[in-house]
Amino acid sequence: MTVIRPVLHDYYRSSAAYRVRLALALKGIDYDTVAVDLTQGAQRGDGHLRLNPQGLVPVLEIDGLALTQSLAIIAYLDETRPTPPLLPDDAAARATARAIVMAIACDIHPLSNLRVLNRVEALAGADARARWNTDNIASGLAAVERLLDRAPGGRFAMGDDPGLADCAVVPQLYNAARWGVPIDGWPNLLRIAESAAVDERMVAAHPDRAKAAAEAAGGGKRTS
Repeated sequence: MTVIRPVLHDYYRSSAAYRVRLALALKGIDYDTVAVDLTQGAQRGDGHLRLNPQGLVPVLEIDGLALTQSLAIIAYLDETRPTPPLLPDDAAARATARAIVMAIACDIHPLSNLRVLNRVEALAGADARARWNTDNIASGLAAVERLLDRAPGGRFAMGDDPGLADCAVVPQLYNAARWGVPIDGWPNLLRIAESAAVDERMVAAHPDRAKAAAEAAGGGKRTS
């Protein structure tokens, strides 16, 4: 019987795609990648739009499906491949983890989206783009730090094992570093960053690795 490997349509610097790469890595799921260069408008090509009418990444082709939206994809992976779980057993802890994720994916990320940043720059210039994004990231992460005070602690967001919350936090920390937003004053976020930097599964999902793999494959499909 031929096993069809999942295919992730990915842009290495996309926070949403990074979340899914982290979830796939934590689940130990091997996959192939198709690079979608957002800066060149590849997401608006006919082929990609057939997979995702929104013209966004990621798209995960798996189990005969074309799944979109990072949190929906990760939920599907956790429901269909439950080991290891990405959410805690306790209902209250799961609510905390989801609140952390939504604070990033629903509040910080949409205002840092490439389309929004391009529009801000078109209206007010490059300096306004930078101020907009650094202010958005800094204020958003300050709130996430306070939410993490309610978490159980440990090496990662919800304990000693990485999970759903870390799949959202770690990409946002990458964005903070890209835009020069320091996290030194936020001990919870700093702890997660340090833990992720030495977890080989999470390192394997890092944008630098994803970019190098895409370049080695000439921007097309590659084996993870």
